[in-house]
Amino acid sequence: MGLTSNSTGIGAYDKELRIERINEDDKVIALAGNPNVGKSTIFNSLTGLNQHTGNWPGKTVTNAQGRYRYKDRNFILIDIPGTYSLMANSVEEEIARDFILFGNPDGTIIVTDATLLERNLNLVLQTLEITESVVVCVNLLDEAKRKKIHVDIDKLSKLLGVPVAGTSANIGEGMEQLMDSVYKLTDGSIKTAPFKVRYDDPVEKAVSLLEPAVGDVLCWKLNSRWVSLKLLDGDINILDSLKKYLGFDLLSNDDIVERLNEAKEILYSEGITGDNFRDRIVSAIYKECETISKQVVKFEKEKYDMTDRKIDRILTSKKYGIPVMILLLGFILWLTITGANYPSEFLASILFRIEEALNEFFISQNTPSWLRGLFVTGIYRTLAWVVSVMLPPMAIFFPLFTLLEDLGYLPRVAFNLDNFFKKACCHGKQALTMCMGFGCNAAGVVGCRIIDSPRERLIAIITNNFIPCNGRFPTLTAIITMFFAGFLTGPSKSIVSTMILTMVILLGIAMTLLISKLLSKTILKGLPSSFTLELPPYRKPQIGKIIVRSIFDRTIFVLGRAVAVAAPAGLIIWVMANVEVNGLSLLSHFSGFLDPFARLIGLDGVILMAFILGFPANEIVVPIIIMSYLSTGGLMEFENLAELRELLVSKGWSWLTAICFMIFTLIHFPCGTTCWTIKKETGSWKWTAVSILIPTITGTVICFIVASIARLLGVA
Repeated sequence: MGLTSNSTGIGAYDKELRIERINEDDKVIALAGNPNVGKSTIFNSLTGLNQHTGNWPGKTVTNAQGRYRYKDRNFILIDIPGTYSLMANSVEEEIARDFILFGNPDGTIIVTDATLLERNLNLVLQTLEITESVVVCVNLLDEAKRKKIHVDIDKLSKLLGVPVAGTSANIGEGMEQLMDSVYKLTDGSIKTAPFKVRYDDPVEKAVSLLEPAVGDVLCWKLNSRWVSLKLLDGDINILDSLKKYLGFDLLSNDDIVERLNEAKEILYSEGITGDNFRDRIVSAIYKECETISKQVVKFEKEKYDMTDRKIDRILTSKKYGIPVMILLLGFILWLTITGANYPSEFLASILFRIEEALNEFFISQNTPSWLRGLFVTGIYRTLAWVVSVMLPPMAIFFPLFTLLEDLGYLPRVAFNLDNFFKKACCHGKQALTMCMGFGCNAAGVVGCRIIDSPRERLIAIITNNFIPCNGRFPTLTAIITMFFAGFLTGPSKSIVSTMILTMVILLGIAMTLLISKLLSKTILKGLPSSFTLELPPYRKPQIGKIIVRSIFDRTIFVLGRAVAVAAPAGLIIWVMANVEVNGLSLLSHFSGFLDPFARLIGLDGVILMAFILGFPANEIVVPIIIMSYLSTGGLMEFENLAELRELLVSKGWSWLTAICFMIFTLIHFPCGTTCWTIKKETGSWKWTAVSILIPTITGTVICFIVASIARLLGVA
């Protein structure tokens, strides 16, 4: 039985990934590489805005596709998941391997790090065993130069037998040469002669025996040597993939089975069995990586990474790692709080002046008062509040957070917290997804894809909401300033606010660990799995790209989502606040119904109703509270937080109300966007419901305990 055009699965990726070729001459290029080698920088640099994302067929791992025109040809770049190996031990490795093997790309660019070339060559040599259409990109040459590392690009190309291009993608150098190599490879003007790894004699003898039979069945359309190695390895994962994409089972062929048994006998006679076989394969590849690297890489300094190691002795030490992390978090929050105050007030003054102009316009047009109230007092004023409160802190927090990411510090955070997550019986990578939650919990939930274990991924998804997203930061900051730091002046005010906000966040982290532990001991029992965490080298941040990426990719995205949700929410809330039944608004009726229960947990019915109506977005909870408290049925224009505090106090707020409000803001059900993301990621309404119930019940219980203790002590 041989391959047919229908049985190979070749070209299926075009349909499943919706690869849109403008014409038949378009070339599909796979972009592969280890994590942290600048692969995304190269992809973004080449494709610019001509890209879109989706999910790999049947997987919840994101793929990115982009177009780039070079000379007279269109290239479709497919950014496959970053991976260290094609010996699939994770979903990402499986996708990378399967796309290179079965996706039939016209070429594959393998991006490597010039400062870590020996380690990156592992992926290069494994890929060369699958396909000959390869261009190796040695990226980060500028960083290598700074560290006195020299890579002989021409010699590397001769040794590997494929084109090699040197780039510094972050500053745009070498991209022309890279695409020129890809162009020549795809038009056939470059003939490759890929380097072949030489294994132990028994392994080579076994492969030589099996390969002809495999090649006959595959019609030599797939690399029969590589497939033979996988058959000898007994890799169930690749055998399943081969069966899926070929349309038949190779082991159903009698000739292959007979030769496979003979080949295994050769290996058994030399004491090579099971894992021992794979160990020999891996060892041979790493040995070749070392040999090639020694010939092409020269170090002027014997210890080129000593600076990084000296910094890591502090930032990742048991003694200083956690304190430094907390101080950095506090410093970022302090900058955010201090820097956001004045821009927020300035923005609010402008937006509310526009509201006055809108009011005058509606009045001049003799518009009915209900229509003016609906659009101006309801929709516009809610939007003005959300924008003025959210934009300044986001515009400060996101660039600072992106700066830490660009420097290479976030993996150090995961390293420092790994032991805590291990004790909580969950995955160390959850520390990274937790950090993503600071920007947006929906993004944090999507980030949980990096966790291979389904059990540990579920734990990370369920607990991600315990970390306050950017939509909750302004609310927490405002309450802290009004009730706990408002009596202070000067620098001490922002310092105290920062300390309290840091403690609130630490409470969120503590609850993440506690609930993760409880889940792993009850409904999601299991032991934590181990993982390899790479600490990338510290890199000089690219300030321009940090600003662009944080403003456009994060700030504008989150703000746009909040505005899109706040507009219809403002309309609905205004209607509820202005439609009366028996002399009371609908909002008052619902709030009154919830009030007895809300009082038990230190809140009131208005606050609890605001959280429920604020389900679409956390940013609109405070505007709903204000609107509910005011008899006018619309938001009030406040010159400063002192006036807002007066309103809240007049409605019965105390320090206990403020504390319980902050706790419930930190620990309650996820917003609508996050819930929908959880449903998409888990594929289950059950786990979505669990993700809603667990933080809500937890927040309610904690608020009840705090309120009860305060009342028993007579301090409330």
